[in-house]
Amino acid sequence: MRVGLIRVMTTSDRRLLHAHGKLLQEAFGFTVTSRCIPDQPSGVYDQASLESAAPKVVQLAQEMAGEADALIISCTSDPGLAATRAAVDIPVIGAGAAAAAAALTFGGRIGVLGLGAHVPGPIAESLGDRMLLIDGEGRLETPDAFLMPAGIFDALAAAHMLVDAGADVIVQASTGLSSIGMADVLRRRLGVPVIDAVTAAGSMLVSAVFAREVQKV
Repeated sequence: MRVGLIRVMTTSDRRLLHAHGKLLQEAFGFTVTSRCIPDQPSGVYDQASLESAAPKVVQLAQEMAGEADALIISCTSDPGLAATRAAVDIPVIGAGAAAAAAALTFGGRIGVLGLGAHVPGPIAESLGDRMLLIDGEGRLETPDAFLMPAGIFDALAAAHMLVDAGADVIVQASTGLSSIGMADVLRRRLGVPVIDAVTAAGSMLVSAVFAREVQKV
């Protein structure tokens, strides 16, 4: 399957640009084309950056749709998701909604690991009162902070606090954590399920394709 991956940040670092596509290729065998939106080096981290990203996502999706069987918006805030689905004729998966849906398949409290106490809308709306947050968790303000050593250590510490506070599963509420492969590290250290938003989007896409094929039978 040809998947167009929209990175909701701006980078000239090819390794960083293709990090999420590499995850999807290894997990699902997709042929992934990754492109990033312009003029947002720190990605989405507040309402203003979310509103700025949304039309850029829609425009990039329209450019990529002709060469893809499906699109993934690789951001847990799912900027422009509804508008993108209306603008193209192929499936569009948002990483935030996919991560929340995956987390809800597990029982118990869902610890949200992301940018401090900020929780992306699609995740907060889906998880409701099953969501567990740590007050004052972390000092990170933008997703690119996870690329720095201090950001990695902050994420590890916050994840341990979530489990100590009673989290039965952790959902990574920033795809910046996907860029550094944090999910595998946390699974080994904590012994609880950890939902990576990018691979959750891939799983949802596989399920959607399977459902379509079943309907044809």
